[in-house]
Amino acid sequence: MKLALVTGSAGLIGSETCKRLAREGYGIIGVDNDMRSYFFGQEASTSKTRHQLEDQLTGYHHHAVDIRDVDGVMNVFKQYGTDIKVVVHTAAQPSHDWAAREPLTDFGVNALGTMHMLEATRLHAPEAVFIFTSTNKVYGDTPNSLPLIETDTRWEIADTHAYFARGIDESMSIDSCKHSIFGASKVAADVMVQEYGRYFGMKTGVFRGGCLTGPAHAGAELHGFLAYLMKCTVTGKPYSVFGYKGKQVRDNIHSHDLVEAFWQFIQNPRGGEVYNIGGSRHSNCSMIEAIALCEKISGKKLEWTYKEDNRIGDHIWWISDVARFQSHYPEWKYRYDLPTLLGEIHDATVAG
Repeated sequence: MKLALVTGSAGLIGSETCKRLAREGYGIIGVDNDMRSYFFGQEASTSKTRHQLEDQLTGYHHHAVDIRDVDGVMNVFKQYGTDIKVVVHTAAQPSHDWAAREPLTDFGVNALGTMHMLEATRLHAPEAVFIFTSTNKVYGDTPNSLPLIETDTRWEIADTHAYFARGIDESMSIDSCKHSIFGASKVAADVMVQEYGRYFGMKTGVFRGGCLTGPAHAGAELHGFLAYLMKCTVTGKPYSVFGYKGKQVRDNIHSHDLVEAFWQFIQNPRGGEVYNIGGSRHSNCSMIEAIALCEKISGKKLEWTYKEDNRIGDHIWWISDVARFQSHYPEWKYRYDLPTLLGEIHDATVAG
């Protein structure tokens, strides 16, 4: 049986990937040790999703392995060998703020853990397609030097700029900027995934995500802003907005749409490729706009406060140009816009 190995399998993107590839006939090897509960507390635990996968997916095999443990990772790969046809590596420490608290842990998970995954794939399943969920934070704070204009509800790029129509493409430099500790650890992993594709000829693909979200997101204050924002709106929990007058812009992509992009790549991989992937002009918002939409959908007012200090390395304006991916995989299209996406998050939040 052809197998897909998914790290972070009980997380937002990992669980969506498991379900999608199971529908395509893959047996699923899930690798997830619920580090999210360590990062963000018990309310962010992915254990519930893990049990759902075990109950719902025939042929799902879970391994609670820490990807920092090279022997543990190698043993999983040795068990299944070349039956592994796809590796989707979504496991990560995803927060700017948390990374600065424990830089060694952050680098161990994001950089060293990725290295373990690449080497295990090269040694035991070298023909497997390898997908890595990177981040737009590899560009550091370079986007903040763009010519931005303040409007009533958002920062926006000048309409004469090349990025206005479609967003930021992959040609933006990742050098000579401040990344945050998190961003730097993801750069290390991102470049190594590219290198295994270019140097060793492996079928690696790097997906530099914007804000990845969906109804299965275990949103927490330090990560998963749309899911956490809706949670606060629904439950009455206070919310804090950090810097930029609350007008910072993010593009948001539903987990379904991202995983569909993975599936297109899996069918026709291009080794060593890098793609910016996010909501693009199709699905984006500022913090102020997101708050208004959450209030409209939920019928409740959010209690929120503003804090002047922005998070280190945070972007003022980010919209992904996905044209490169769409040119390589023209069958891929968005299914979810922002109101539909937030509507699903609301319903999942209310349902508990």
